[in-house]
Amino acid sequence: MKKSIFGLLTFVLFTTTIFAQNSDEQEVILLSKQKWQWMADKNIDSLNPLFDDKAVFVHMGGSWGKTQEINIIKSGGIHYKKADILDVSVNIIGNTAILLNRITLLAVVGGNEVINPFMVTEVYIKENNGWKLGSLSFTKLMTPGQ
Repeated sequence: MKKSIFGLLTFVLFTTTIFAQNSDEQEVILLSKQKWQWMADKNIDSLNPLFDDKAVFVHMGGSWGKTQEINIIKSGGIHYKKADILDVSVNIIGNTAILLNRITLLAVVGGNEVINPFMVTEVYIKENNGWKLGSLSFTKLMTPGQ
């Protein structure tokens, strides 16, 4: 009986939290998830308008702008094969959304398949009722469970 009540309370708290998030937060979460799929699919036609022209990308091997990131994805220099999203949170500040994803990323880098745990910071700016990615930064975690 106690397990049933605990399970019901957990479910109610979980669903209340989900419904309490505003539509901007949900929109950014869904957009981020879609972005990971576009990156896996090397879908440059969808990524190009999402990435702001002044966007910055920070990786373990360096940092660069939109053009280089698009070229790297297109050429397969980094192939983001699969991002398993473990946790996600969003903070909206004015017209800026800061999204944190804790992920396990399966990628091919320089011809080698690698799996790394990352905390990924994504910054989105709302313009003309749509979101543009302004920054994508990868921070490698020491262990997958962090």
